[in-house]
Amino acid sequence: MANRHLARSVVLQVLFEKDQSGSAMTEADIEARLADYGKEFGARENDIPFMLQLLRTALAKQKEVDEVIVSAAPEWPLEKIAAIDRNILRLGLTELLYSDRAQVPAKVAINEAIELAKTFGSASSGRFVNGVLGAVYVELGEPGKEEGGHRKKEADPKKMPMQQLAGAVVYAKHEGDTYLAFVHDIFGHWTISKGKIEEGENVEQGAIREIREELGVDVEIKEELGVNEYIANDPEVKGGKKRKRVTYFLAETAFTELRLGTSGGLDDAQWFPLSQVGSLNFYDDTLKIIIPAINLLAQRK
Repeated sequence: MANRHLARSVVLQVLFEKDQSGSAMTEADIEARLADYGKEFGARENDIPFMLQLLRTALAKQKEVDEVIVSAAPEWPLEKIAAIDRNILRLGLTELLYSDRAQVPAKVAINEAIELAKTFGSASSGRFVNGVLGAVYVELGEPGKEEGGHRKKEADPKKMPMQQLAGAVVYAKHEGDTYLAFVHDIFGHWTISKGKIEEGENVEQGAIREIREELGVDVEIKEELGVNEYIANDPEVKGGKKRKRVTYFLAETAFTELRLGTSGGLDDAQWFPLSQVGSLNFYDDTLKIIIPAINLLAQRK
């Protein structure tokens, strides 16, 4: 068994044991069990820092990871998922969402979890874990999908059905500072509020309505920032995929309390002063819209 795979197996045993014992295990108990399982599995001394870091992150982020599992597998209540599968998902998602991708590429995190499922789970565990992690991987934008060897030819995006969406980078002036409003998704990223354009709306009207529903504020569109296009899975359309085209605007509102709507996949909405925006965790394609917005706002000071 490869060293890192073995190390993940050790961490999995501790997660599983803690899951079964509830809150009875202290931090010292948990790390002692990690050492015991490490000896039992024959883990190397230099793998201990990796195991400790992975275990601590998995435990610290368990609430957020469990929310991702619920979102990605809504037909499977968390408590109904087999305990070993549940903890393999927790481990895999911890690496997929929170590890340094230079050290643990997304595909490695998924493949390692699938192998753990095949080793420790039931006959169907590998398929189940693959399905859940695969859904999250697609939602993240399939990071690293171009890496590696030959891939089968993709369907022509131009032949896929198109769905129009609209959103806005929302800003407000408050006590001499400029603030931006972002929503937080269950995958751990801050992002721009957006949604589908309804029948009879143009893109500006759709953006205004979506902001009202998602943030609870009324906005005034200032100018268009740009367009993002991406491919998303949709089992209800022919071919299973569709193109999404999102038109983004810069929009102003009053600085007031944000009220997060009921859009699926979001868990928070906050204002941030411009000085803090650079430290937030954004998707790469979102940054392509946010940076021009910040540049425009800086010019208007």
